[in-house]
Amino acid sequence: MAGSIENQMGSKAGVNPEASGQTAPEKVVPELGLVCITSSDEVRFRTITRTRYLKLAEEDRPTVLHELYQDNLRRLQRALTFCIENNIRLYRISSGLFPMSDLAGDETGNRILDEMQPGLAEFGQRAEQAGIRVVMHPDQFVVLNSESPQVVENSRKTLDHHARTMDLLGLPRSAWSTMNIHGGKGGRHVQLIEALGRLPEPVKSRIALENDEHTYGAWEILEICRAAGVPMIFDVHHHVCHDGLTSLEDPGIADILTAARETWPRPEWQLVHLSNGRDSFADPAHHDLITTFPSAFWQVPWIEVEAKKKEQAIRKLREDWPVAG
Repeated sequence: MAGSIENQMGSKAGVNPEASGQTAPEKVVPELGLVCITSSDEVRFRTITRTRYLKLAEEDRPTVLHELYQDNLRRLQRALTFCIENNIRLYRISSGLFPMSDLAGDETGNRILDEMQPGLAEFGQRAEQAGIRVVMHPDQFVVLNSESPQVVENSRKTLDHHARTMDLLGLPRSAWSTMNIHGGKGGRHVQLIEALGRLPEPVKSRIALENDEHTYGAWEILEICRAAGVPMIFDVHHHVCHDGLTSLEDPGIADILTAARETWPRPEWQLVHLSNGRDSFADPAHHDLITTFPSAFWQVPWIEVEAKKKEQAIRKLREDWPVAG
């Protein structure tokens, strides 16, 4: 494995050595993050399709959504409990927690969420007390630099909706609680930078950009992040696929990682994504587990583990790459 467990451990992730007057360690112990659900049934969420919802009688819709939202809030609190019990300090919430709350022309879901505000805010308070960082990754349909004005407008509305959800959940308006998106339409980096600059504060304060395997590689996204003044989330597997790498010890990985860290308002908040290819090294599909990782990631305090077996992958990675408790 590229990152050997025989390497000396560093300081606890999230600690700023300069602020504490300590000498910066050569390596840090990263916090490994759970993405949305567990591979077991412990953390699962309910949903309702648009087709099924619209078939409901209008008078029945509030009752159905209220029950669903309350149930998903209980499940979200259960997810937080799971993280606490398993010493997981990073959690990505699902962008589909409250389905139909962004349905055009129907304010039913929004009204219910307003009524639930006190209970929703308890989630953020509890996460803060437990020292758990909560982030979100809106879906792939967010394309702020599309050639279609309607797609751009819908993308802005989607981000507004997710920012409102994070506000209701009591999550801070900062890069601590990032909402990360991809670069979108290729060849339109100028339009993307301009669109990022026009975002409202609840979105702009949280937005981050991630490189992808097809359109915007890591170096391109880095330059866009620098120009727009937003953090970059480095996805090493997307980088492998985009650049055709054959090793996670490629020196460019450490170079990008260091440069990306400078885009964060606080370096100790730097967040990256880690996954491996399922059937081959550069297979875009994710492996069940993490079987190898770049040694450069010893420098990273926060890692979202994007593996199919979720908490099992975190547990296995800790065996290979122990995390201080």
